[in-house]
Amino acid sequence: MAQYQGSERRKHSRVDANFVVSYRIKEVVDGYDLTQTKNVSQGGMLLTTNRLFNKGTFLAMTIRFPLIPQKIEVTGEVVGSREVVRDLIYETRIRFTDLDEEFFQKLGEFIKEHLK
Repeated sequence: MAQYQGSERRKHSRVDANFVVSYRIKEVVDGYDLTQTKNVSQGGMLLTTNRLFNKGTFLAMTIRFPLIPQKIEVTGEVVGSREVVRDLIYETRIRFTDLDEEFFQKLGEFIKEHLK
């Protein structure tokens, strides 16, 4: 696949990082799935999921970051989802919609450290 040569449109730097995430469709009370992030920024993250999600789907997520002892509860909006392995693995892009300000700052510090 060709490397994207256009201008950077992201507001926040992205870093490859694997954090454990449990997620479910926000309107569905149960049915959590467990996955890992592929990369993360202060604005969102890329997850490997076991299904395709429609753009605009809201996910309730619990994230375990190594820099914070407690689990982080966050809502994310699906901005894109594509099949990677037929009927098995999907890459789903998430935009955070309600990130706690203190956590947002800590996440930014973590990303800056890992970009060095």
